[in-house]
Amino acid sequence: MDVTFAESVFPPLALGFFGLGTGYLLYGPHELFGYPQKSDATDRALGVWGIWMPGLCQLITGIILFVGLTRLQVFARSPPLYMAALAFSAYGIHWFAIGWNRYPQQ
Repeated sequence: MDVTFAESVFPPLALGFFGLGTGYLLYGPHELFGYPQKSDATDRALGVWGIWMPGLCQLITGIILFVGLTRLQVFARSPPLYMAALAFSAYGIHWFAIGWNRYPQQ
């Protein structure tokens, strides 16, 4: 049984850029301007948000792109999409690491 899928012209780039923007919006003011002030509650909130919003959005985008380009062939084969898949996957893991390091360990 051979299953084929229709090619999509809409790769999930918006989800990845949403994650990227959310990460910068969360961590930018805190790292650049010290707002909100550093505390256990702030570290906990930034850790959780850093893992689940930018980390998960970008990692999911990278995985969808890789699978859609290689296994399912649902996206047009183009070098920029492969580059985006790699970048979103790497940045997703990067945000997970930042969130994990920020989250207070009990």
